[in-house]
Formats: sequence, structure tokens, C-alpha cells
Amino acid sequence: MAIILGIDPGSRVTGFGIIQVGDGIPANKPKYITSGCIRIKDNSLDLKLKQIFDSVCELILEFKPDEFAIESVFLSKNADSALKLGQARGAAIVAASHYALSVAEYPARKVKQSVVGTGAADKTQVQHMVKMILKLPSNPQADAADALAVALCHANTASGLDKLTGAKGAAKTIARGRLR
Repeated sequence: MAIILGIDPGSRVTGFGIIQVGDGIPANKPKYITSGCIRIKDNSLDLKLKQIFDSVCELILEFKPDEFAIESVFLSKNADSALKLGQARGAAIVAASHYALSVAEYPARKVKQSVVGTGAADKTQVQHMVKMILKLPSNPQADAADALAVALCHANTASGLDKLTGAKGAAKTIARGRLR
């Protein structure tokens, strides 16, 4: 059995999604556990990052994930936005590392390809497919859907299902401070 915590980082809203696969639950039929958004309340950067770190730590303590996956940084036209996104990712990654979870990173295009079938999918398509795959009664909030998509991508990649969908590109895994 593997519980996977997926994170869609953001400096204002960080989405999270937790699914379960294995132990009789195949990767192509994952079980939904929970999802939601960490809404950042503070204005100063240090307090924003602390809130992300603390919230991810709380999720890890409550749900005890075995695996952690996060969307990797993408190039942005706005360097300031990309920097803030990178810092939010860093806070979440440090929380995972604090609890000895290895971190798998996936580019947004691979996440979309894995869940929707095309790397150019928009947010509504991701929401719809996450709802269908996890058999949810309604579409999850956009940031939570993106985080669930990251967790689903990780499950698909770990099981080899990503090869069936044609998703390209390997995940980077950070373990104990090393890329492997």
C-alpha cells in the first residue's frame, strides 16, 4: 500500500491531494483520501514560507504518506513569480525531507499528459479527468485538482502506466539531498 501526497505549489495558494494505491488498489484505480488548498494568509515572505512548511508537515503527520510528489518549476515570463513559486516549492520539499520522504518532481506537461492525455490540457480538463479517475461527486477546486493530478502522475509513473499514455520525461527524485 502506498499513500501519495501530491503538491501543487503556490505563493498564495498551495494545493494538496492525497491518494492511495497498492495493497489490492492498482495504480489505474487509485483511492481518493483527501484534497484541499493551503491558503496563504501572511504578507511577509518568511511567514508565507513558514505557513507552507507547517501545513505540509501537518498533512504528513496526519495522513502519513509513503511518497511525496510535487510539480517542478516551469519557466515564467515574470522572474519574480517564478522565484516566489520556487520558494514555495522549497518550503514544501523541506517539509517532506524533514520527515525523510523522498521527493519526486514532475513537469506540468507530464502531469497533464499522464492524467488528461495531452500536455497542453487546461485547468478545467485536469479538474474533469481527476474527478472521473477518482470517481469524485464534483470537480475539485483547481489547485487541489492539480495536486491530485501530480499524485496520480506519480502513481502512473511508478507503475509504468505513464508509458501507456505516452507521457514523456522522467521524474527527478530528491532523496536525502541528492538527485538520483
